[in-house]
Amino acid sequence: MIRFTPIPTAIARAYQSGGPDANGQLPERHLSDGPGNPCRHCLQMIPQGAAMLILAHRPFPSPQPYAELGPIFLCADACKAGGGTQIPAILASPDYIIRGYSPENRIVYGTGAVVPTATIPAEAAARLNDPRVAYVHIRSARNNCYQLRIDRA
Repeated sequence: MIRFTPIPTAIARAYQSGGPDANGQLPERHLSDGPGNPCRHCLQMIPQGAAMLILAHRPFPSPQPYAELGPIFLCADACKAGGGTQIPAILASPDYIIRGYSPENRIVYGTGAVVPTATIPAEAAARLNDPRVAYVHIRSARNNCYQLRIDRA
């Protein structure tokens, strides 16, 4: 069994309260233009006209060679953490990159692939059956943007 995991609430609240992003910059504040702006905390699309943040996020505990950094969207106002065992609303594209990481937060080579969205639960479960894999990341297949983490439930 797997669990879709958003960015931690404490990190989301730090960004939402104006704290610096992973580049040390203040998050940019914009209005959502509708579909295509997935919040990495509530795991929902940010509604058209709603305030949102654009910022650099590193979904790893510390910088190191495998700790990718990139842009994400986030609701500008506090939102409830999403997650659970069902594919979340933000995974609305036809396919995504899936990749396993070790307990040391390093890519486990051979675990990366572009997979159809509907197969993400099975693909993640297969990677999590590998004892070398501690967790899985889902990234955009077109822009490589971080979407969410998948953990063992």
